[in-house]
Amino acid sequence: MDAQNSHSNPEKISRLQLKVFIPEQTIASQRNIGRFEYSPANKLQGKVALITGGDSEISQAVAIAFALEGADIAILYDERYENKKEIRAQLEKIGCNYLTIAGNFSNFKSCCRAIEQTIVKLGKLNIVVNNATSQIPQQRLEDISKEQFRRALETNIVSYFNMVKAAIPYLNPGDAIVNTGAIAVNEIQPLSLDYTVSKEAVHSFTKALALNLSDRQIRVNTVVARPAFTSATISKLELSLHQSIPLEDFAPAYVFLASPDSNFVTGALLDITNGRLSIGD
Repeated sequence: MDAQNSHSNPEKISRLQLKVFIPEQTIASQRNIGRFEYSPANKLQGKVALITGGDSEISQAVAIAFALEGADIAILYDERYENKKEIRAQLEKIGCNYLTIAGNFSNFKSCCRAIEQTIVKLGKLNIVVNNATSQIPQQRLEDISKEQFRRALETNIVSYFNMVKAAIPYLNPGDAIVNTGAIAVNEIQPLSLDYTVSKEAVHSFTKALALNLSDRQIRVNTVVARPAFTSATISKLELSLHQSIPLEDFAPAYVFLASPDSNFVTGALLDITNGRLSIGD
């Protein structure tokens, strides 16, 4: 676990380089993201966000966008992966308080410890972003081992359930849970059987949980995504660039669902699919 208090950092930046698959990609204080201009407006000022899947580039992009919007960040990553020095350096440049935590978050006790550490170090919890993902494409059903199938379920849905259950005692009316789904649920992928099953569960979990928590006024939504431009999706799935979405274009969707802008949005599946569900490639 690493903690950093950066509010006193005088070197707040106006432009931030995000080191991902496309080196020119940036999230900046004011810049063009695709055809849209993204200008942080303190939408998450005073909020504390916990983001899982911190070893992924999407989670790091979301963490940076949240920090630019004024949030303090707890970013969780799989204990099997090395702590990302790059994301820590970028959060320090922004000037937010942040915390990095390693663990196995398919384990409920690990989730409880992460929540407790977040409360102790950052003071509260307002936003939970579930973005842990396991996806290993296989050509044939016989190639999917029992261990791989179990890992997909544990990472892609069990960890979401555990993290939400651990976080609920600390969330208040107006707070938000944002899950990460997948277009694979609507575009069935024969190479991703276990992944598709687990993401279908995320979509159903989101809708049911939104109803379950409606009386507490805690919003629950899911970002339904096509693959982003990341080294993992390009190398593993061999996606052409026109089939993927620039990494930074995901971040504003998470900001919207985490912020008061979505106060009357819950149980929604927000498609960030470049129109794929409507018009195809």
